[in-house]
Amino acid sequence: MHRRHFLSTTAAAAAALAAPRVLRAAATPARIPIGFLGATYSHGPAKIELAMKSPDWDFVGVCDPTPAGRQICEKLGAKMISQDELLARARVVAVESDIRDHAAHALLALRAGKHVHLEKPCAATLADAHAVIALARERKLLVQGGFMWRYHPGFRAIFEAVRAGWLGDVYLVRGFISNNLAAARRPEWAEFSGGAMFELGSHLIDAATRLLGPPKSVTPFLARHGKFDDTLRDNNVAVLDYERARAVLFNTALQAGATPQRSFEVLGTKGSATLMPIEPGKLTLDLTAAAGPYKKGAQDVPLPSYKRYEDDFIELAAAVRGEKKLSVSLDEELLVAETVLRASGMS
Repeated sequence: MHRRHFLSTTAAAAAALAAPRVLRAAATPARIPIGFLGATYSHGPAKIELAMKSPDWDFVGVCDPTPAGRQICEKLGAKMISQDELLARARVVAVESDIRDHAAHALLALRAGKHVHLEKPCAATLADAHAVIALARERKLLVQGGFMWRYHPGFRAIFEAVRAGWLGDVYLVRGFISNNLAAARRPEWAEFSGGAMFELGSHLIDAATRLLGPPKSVTPFLARHGKFDDTLRDNNVAVLDYERARAVLFNTALQAGATPQRSFEVLGTKGSATLMPIEPGKLTLDLTAAAGPYKKGAQDVPLPSYKRYEDDFIELAAAVRGEKKLSVSLDEELLVAETVLRASGMS
């Protein structure tokens, strides 16, 4: 997909990103049956809890036969059901299993005619990523990627400023995402050759790719610098090159201290936008001239309150009801999946 075509086809999605959260209609709509395939991914418990409490969803249960999944469900008070019952009763399936099972579980749900919320990364191979999107397209079903910052108000504001031209021509995107991964979890992330870039850095790859479109080239720099007896690539950089822009994304699993360093910065010919830290969000714009709702010069941008995953599931419910389209199209989901794999040295 050429970048010009990509940008033209995502204008509507950009407008949706800039808009406030989806508002429910005055009349309370019927709840949508949702079930979970897996509970063990790190985002899974919070999403299960959200679905159990949300007025949008009729929570039918969780299918996860693993001891870890059973323990999570017992702690949450979430009903456990069989795979057959899940696929029979749910209209939407949320895939929150281990990464190695993401694509297989998504395909299982799509073949059963279910819309899918698919935890990131959506697939460990290009073939699996293409298979998921192709089947969703063929069956006219929804696939929503589970990247946790897509609905973050700071990212929304940055997308709006870029799309509206308030920052001028973007020439550089810089991102940093870190954690201090416990030694016991390192083998889990080391299962994939992309290591921490594939597992954690994918959040930044998602944002940069949707902001700039298809890169001309992607160059990963993956390294194992931690003093651990494993193969995890834990100190990484990915460079996404464009015709007149570059994105440089840093990722490490070695960050010391209680607060991981996480930031996203966009530099253009008319100004810059810096989201640092990402959570809790602090956004600063610095403009050469007044633009949109912003004045000339440096300024802090007030951000509304934000809770991870909440707006993702509000929008998904609205899309299932046919009230709106998802902000991220199937084409974009595939582009992100491809770029994540390239940036992780896995394609």
